[in-house]
Amino acid sequence: MAFKYQQIAAELRARIEAGTYDGALPTEFAISEAFQASRQTVRRALALLVDDGLIERRQGSGSRLLPRQTPAKSRRTTVAVITTYINDYIFPGILREMEHVFAAGNCMPLLFSTHNQVDMERRLLRQLLDLSVDGVLIEGSKTVLPNPNQDLYQKLRDRGLPVVFLHGIYPDLPWALSVLDDNRGGGRMLVEYLYRKGHRNIAGMFKSDDIQGLQRYEGYMTQLRDLELPMDDRRVFWYDTSLKELLTAGEFWDRAEKVLEGCTAVVCYNDEIATQLVNALRKKGVDIPGELAVVSFDNSPLSDLCPVPVTSLSHGENNLGRMAAELMLRCLRGETCRSEKAGWVLVEKASS
Repeated sequence: MAFKYQQIAAELRARIEAGTYDGALPTEFAISEAFQASRQTVRRALALLVDDGLIERRQGSGSRLLPRQTPAKSRRTTVAVITTYINDYIFPGILREMEHVFAAGNCMPLLFSTHNQVDMERRLLRQLLDLSVDGVLIEGSKTVLPNPNQDLYQKLRDRGLPVVFLHGIYPDLPWALSVLDDNRGGGRMLVEYLYRKGHRNIAGMFKSDDIQGLQRYEGYMTQLRDLELPMDDRRVFWYDTSLKELLTAGEFWDRAEKVLEGCTAVVCYNDEIATQLVNALRKKGVDIPGELAVVSFDNSPLSDLCPVPVTSLSHGENNLGRMAAELMLRCLRGETCRSEKAGWVLVEKASS
């Protein structure tokens, strides 16, 4: 999806290449009238042509064509990168890949964190509307809940800024681009794997306030149904962001253990919860995987550092941070873009 200013820039670029203009472009007003666009949108389009080394803009003199043998130096673009967390779990690896891609594309990322809080997300979006950024790459906060920040996202769109979502997207922003996990497919894969290993009573542990959790649960339950395995709500343990700080508390795992009664395997929302579960159960003398097989998502370093390495789904050669950054750069170049989804590869380890 190309934005209006990108479409205008592409058309002007084509006309320049065709020799339509003799030394100078029409005035901003004339271009605005021709394309039925605001002056601000036209200025953003002309800025792209400046970056391409096609034109030179002078105050009071309009836009003059540059000789093709002396292109202007490309301007560095700036992208705001907003994640729920920066230093926790899988995010360092995602951010490293983003930074590599942006550096190669002459783009500077500005990093922000919401701690998965909707009010923090709102404060950051307001700040971005006052900053000079070229795009926004964001991981939404509590994406399963109604989002009160749609008005700010619409303002970003009205300014012609590309917005790319990572991991989860708000359903009320159908125009936004995204790079997502195949969460439903992953849930089905893990249940199918456990079924082939001989398990019939399979529990689940899922996060309730992010869309990934609901989609992984959906895949889990759908595959249980298709394999005609027990679908028992009492075997599903739900937790949310507010309980994350309690993962090391005994009460949390006492509640979780009750859900696991009668089960020989469990599908976990991610490696973070899976690793904590393995540690808590081993302290109580539970044999992993002899008494309970544990599988998970993300194939993060945590899954290998666990005392019993956790079987987990990996994106293989793909990295969502790299995919999202590459998509953003294509948007900034005015290319036609579409949302992307990353599939999974099972990495079998000792926990199953």
